[in-house]
Amino acid sequence: ENLECVASLLEQGLLPAEIVFVDNGSTDGSLALVRARFPGLTFVENRANLGFGEASNQGARLALERGADAVYFANNDTTLEPGALDRLALELEREPRLGIVGPRVLYKTPNGVVWCAGGMMTWRQNLSTLLGHREPDGAAWRERRTVDYVVGCALLARRAALEEIGLFDARYFAYMEDVDLGLRAKRAGWDVVVLGEVCAWHTSAGATGGGYNPRRKYMMGVNSVWFLREHGGPLQWFSFLAFDVASLPFVWLVAVLRGEAGAVLAKGKGILDGFRGRRVT
Repeated sequence: ENLECVASLLEQGLLPAEIVFVDNGSTDGSLALVRARFPGLTFVENRANLGFGEASNQGARLALERGADAVYFANNDTTLEPGALDRLALELEREPRLGIVGPRVLYKTPNGVVWCAGGMMTWRQNLSTLLGHREPDGAAWRERRTVDYVVGCALLARRAALEEIGLFDARYFAYMEDVDLGLRAKRAGWDVVVLGEVCAWHTSAGATGGGYNPRRKYMMGVNSVWFLREHGGPLQWFSFLAFDVASLPFVWLVAVLRGEAGAVLAKGKGILDGFRGRRVT
């Protein structure tokens, strides 16, 4: 996946030195493979896993120090269609108050299925929803739409916006930091948009096991509480407690039949740990 991702970025017309490859404490030999295949990249090698937010920020800081007008954040399990980055950058040039823009994102497999076309806040289960999630790709998802946030796996941010609102909040470690970034941008008066005519492909949650698994649900539970502390008012807290927390016993019963009860219990523990003041590490 690393090699495919870097090759995709180079095909967009980027120079190798313009790509910052952040290795987040990997131990599987993948960094050596990338160095051998693409020696001209800029490499940041962390001795430990610092989380998605801080690793992304490391790359962004280097790009901004070098004078970049915009920073593209890419998960290592994403690829872009030809010309995608130019079309996203052109959208920033056309709209001076556009702070964050991203493509519609499809699953790598199965083909032709939407992973998301941006996200919107619901303040209910998981606090937000991915637009188009698991729906067939089609004209409805290829439109330009204003959203609450662009997912962090494929996100282009304007320099001026990042300088005003800051980078990802690294305290989340994994999950919710892209939602937080989008809301901070919108509250500062920046537009956040998904340009649906542009396409990326993504292996959903590949870094954390994917799907409905305990580790992923635990992290989301913890970070939902911290996110509400930052962005929620009384109504948002009530909605979360009523629709997410109070529903957990019923969700658990259904999950037992599907063999997924452990993930529901992990989410509940995560919510409890969030209230206790614990963070994801």
